[in-house]
Amino acid sequence: MDWLQVIVLALVQGISEFLPVSSSAHLVLVPVLTDWPDQGLAFDVALHVGSLSAVVLYFRRDLVKMVTSFSGSLVGRGQDKNSRLAWWVILATIPVGLVGLACKDLIEENLRSAVLIGASLAAFGLLLGWADFRHRGSLSEFELTWKDALLIGLAQALALIPGTSRSGITMTAALMLGLSREASARFSFLTSIPVIILAGGLKTLDLLESPMPVDWAALAGGTLLSGISAYLCIHYFLIFIHRIGMQPFVIYRVVLGLWLLWFFW
Repeated sequence: MDWLQVIVLALVQGISEFLPVSSSAHLVLVPVLTDWPDQGLAFDVALHVGSLSAVVLYFRRDLVKMVTSFSGSLVGRGQDKNSRLAWWVILATIPVGLVGLACKDLIEENLRSAVLIGASLAAFGLLLGWADFRHRGSLSEFELTWKDALLIGLAQALALIPGTSRSGITMTAALMLGLSREASARFSFLTSIPVIILAGGLKTLDLLESPMPVDWAALAGGTLLSGISAYLCIHYFLIFIHRIGMQPFVIYRVVLGLWLLWFFW
């Protein structure tokens, strides 16, 4: 890998991981527009580490409160809004974890076509736009019920279909349940933490079985750049949707999805 490839892939992963635009769709575009070799499993793991570091750092104060309250609830100190939120994040992770473990090989072997990614981008983008326009409310993430968290978790499992966008589909479900844009995004970002850990863990297991050499400089650079870009993305995305909303991302998804369908069909 040369450094241009490291920079582009790290920025693509760091930015598209948390925007509702599908990181898988954008990673498909990279080999289409370049003649770069495959970056390898080690670099994929590094990018996941960068994204995970960004979201943990950004929500560090919230996570400390959630972990403290969650631990207290396990030893009989009762529930509060932070412990309940921690439980709902765990509950929302179970469906995608089970489906991912059961269908990992099926998805990688049969659902990676650019045509499917383009169709998913456009279709689920329109669903996000409809949810944002017709159903969004003013509830905070602390007002979710366990049923709401489970529904968001079931929706999150759809993100295993490439092009759907994990952040996009979880925000869509949260908006349809009456959460505000900001609350939908915050809950989506919090649920990304266990999902990224699971995805990174699976890639790490695959990496341990791979004989490929490791470029440590590229790994360090990719991790750092992915983390910085993801952190900035989270920060400015929350400001952007408060002022403008989701519709620009909907338009972008539909245009990109139709282009992929036209180019690869």
